[in-house]
Amino acid sequence: MSLHALTDEQREIRLLARRFGEEEIAPHAAAWDREHRFPSEVFAALGELGLMGACIPEEHGGAGTDFLAYVLAIEELSRADGGVGVTVAVHTSAVELPLLAHGSEDQVGRLLPPLAQGYELGAFALTEPEAGSDAGALRARAVPVEGSDGAQVRITGTKQFITTGSHAHTLIVFARDEHDRVTAYLVRRPSPGLRVAREEEKLGLNSSSTAELTFEDVPGERMGAAGGGMRIALSTLDGGRIGIAAQAVGIAQAALDVATTYARERNAFGGPIGRLGAIQQKLADMQTEIEAARALVWRAARLKQAGHPHTVEGAQAKLFASRVARHHTGEAIQVLGGYGYTKEFPAERYYRDAKVTEIYEGTSEIQRLVIARALLGEAARES
Repeated sequence: MSLHALTDEQREIRLLARRFGEEEIAPHAAAWDREHRFPSEVFAALGELGLMGACIPEEHGGAGTDFLAYVLAIEELSRADGGVGVTVAVHTSAVELPLLAHGSEDQVGRLLPPLAQGYELGAFALTEPEAGSDAGALRARAVPVEGSDGAQVRITGTKQFITTGSHAHTLIVFARDEHDRVTAYLVRRPSPGLRVAREEEKLGLNSSSTAELTFEDVPGERMGAAGGGMRIALSTLDGGRIGIAAQAVGIAQAALDVATTYARERNAFGGPIGRLGAIQQKLADMQTEIEAARALVWRAARLKQAGHPHTVEGAQAKLFASRVARHHTGEAIQVLGGYGYTKEFPAERYYRDAKVTEIYEGTSEIQRLVIARALLGEAARES
C-alpha cells in the first residue's frame, strides 16, 4: 500500500469528519474561542456519528474503524477547531484505548461503552505541578481500602493541565501506591473529594477544558497491574502523540486554506497578491511541509495499527508536525498582513492554537530526546 492510499472506510470517515467540521464546528469556532465555551453538545453529536469511539470495537460501543481512520478524523476536526480536536484525541487515545488495553473485563464492559458512544467524556490525569516532563516525580498517593488487596483505594493529590478535567466522567489517574509504585486508577465523577481547583486561562484552544484538579480521599479502582502505571502512561503517550501530531496538521491545513483564499482574493499592486513571487513561495513551502508532516503522521499511525513499534515514529511525527503548525500559522498571518493580526480572520486563532502542540503529550525537547536515545543507544545516556 502506498503512503497516501486509503481504504474506502478510511476515506468515508475522513469525509464524515470534514463535513461535520465544516457544517457544525467551524461556523461557531470563533465564538467558542471568544467566550471560552466548552461545546458539550458537539461531543454528543460526534458520538452519534461514531467519532467519539472511532477505533473502539463495535462490541464495546465504538465504530470499529482502524487507528488511521481515527487519526484522519482528528485532523479534520482540528482543521475546523483545534479545541474540539484535542478533546476527542485525549478522550480516545488517552482514555478509551488504555482502558481497552489494560482494564479488566468488568471495567471495560462497564465504562467503555458510554465513552465510545459519546454519552460520557474521559480525562487522563498524569501531570502534576512538579511532575510534567518528569512524570516519574509525581506525588499523588493512593491508600488501599482495607480488605481490597489494593484494588480499591483512596487518592489524595493534585493534578494539573488536565484536558477535559472539568467535564470528564471517567478519569485515569496515576498515583503512588502503598509500596511507592506508580499505578493507574480509574476514578468516576461525581466523587466526594474530587474538585476543580481552577480552569486554566490559556493562550489558545479556548473551546477545550484544561483544569487543575484536587483529590482528597477520592475513591478509585486499580487499572492494570500494581506498579504498572508508568508503563501504561508511556505506552499511552506513544500513541497519543500521533493524535496530537494529526491535530497540528489539521490546524496548519486550516491556516493554509485561509492564506490561499486570501491570496486569490486580495488585490494589491494591480492584481491578486497570489501572483507575487514572495506570496507564492510562502504558500508553496506551507503546502509542502504540511504534506510532509501528514506523511509522518500516517506512517506512525499505520505502524501502531499493525502492532509494530512506533515510539520513535510517533515522536518524529509530533516533533515535525507541531513545528510546522507553529511556523506556518505565523506565515499565514504574514500573508494576510494587517488583517492576519485581527480577529476578523481566523489566522490569529490558528497561531494561538498551534503553539501548545509543541508542549503537551511531551514537549518538542522530549521528542528529540526520545529520537536521539533510539539513534545513539547507551551513548546517549548520562553516566
